[in-house]
Amino acid sequence: MKHLSEHPGPIGVFDSGYGGLTILHGIRQLMPEYDYVYLGDNARAPYGPRSFDVVYEFTRQAVMRLFEMGCHLVILGCNTASAKALRTIQQRDLPQTDPSRRVLGVIRPTAEVIGQLTHTRHVGILATEGTIKSQSYDLEIAKLYPDIQVTGVACPFWVPLVEYNEADSPGADYFVKKRLDQLALLDPDIDAIILGCTHYPLLMPKIVKYINPGIRIVPQGGYVAESLRDYLVRHPEMASRCTRHGTVEYYTTENTEKFNESARLFLHEEVCAHHLTLGDEG
Repeated sequence: MKHLSEHPGPIGVFDSGYGGLTILHGIRQLMPEYDYVYLGDNARAPYGPRSFDVVYEFTRQAVMRLFEMGCHLVILGCNTASAKALRTIQQRDLPQTDPSRRVLGVIRPTAEVIGQLTHTRHVGILATEGTIKSQSYDLEIAKLYPDIQVTGVACPFWVPLVEYNEADSPGADYFVKKRLDQLALLDPDIDAIILGCTHYPLLMPKIVKYINPGIRIVPQGGYVAESLRDYLVRHPEMASRCTRHGTVEYYTTENTEKFNESARLFLHEEVCAHHLTLGDEG
């Protein structure tokens, strides 16, 4: 482990792919004054089908790299990493590495807000297979709101639709409608649906097209951003370790040109990423 700087640094945002850019976008919209570093492990994506052990190891490598880059606070802008790696990193790695550093996920902030967004107390989750199988949302929501019934459906083709720029295609209609119909069949009383994958907001026009009127769609970006702002207010010692020059840097384990092109889909702005390697890949 390299020496970790005690100087203030940027806020790190990590994802296995591009979806975490929707989280970064939400955070920057709310707190543009801070500096950010985004790291996408695109060369080893997707994490969804991988085992807990592999996701933990890959996520740990990314978090440690962001620490080395000066981040004192890292957001796992990835539901799979939040579901399969966050708790172990918080409980096992941080006490050994640097107990003053923090790693936060995207599942709890969304779980915290859902109680205010459902009247029927029936909530749906649309996510990757890994996130659904982990039951992380079910467990977090049950802790906070034991009266809420949660029903999850895995949407295995939704991420490729987004990443291959097919989100607006007629073919996307079939896959989106199929999963929404499946969820409605499992629980007709659902009145709020969490988009439990950071890619899914890019399918919002299709989702709205096939969803029953009156059902609330809950993307994560804004809620994670509000939760982070609240966290920094409650922890001024961490806020003081986060630099504020309004900058953002992007890093990818994949080809930088490919990353820049795909990032434009998520951010609607030009980015210029740097390449790095994690672990033994590349």
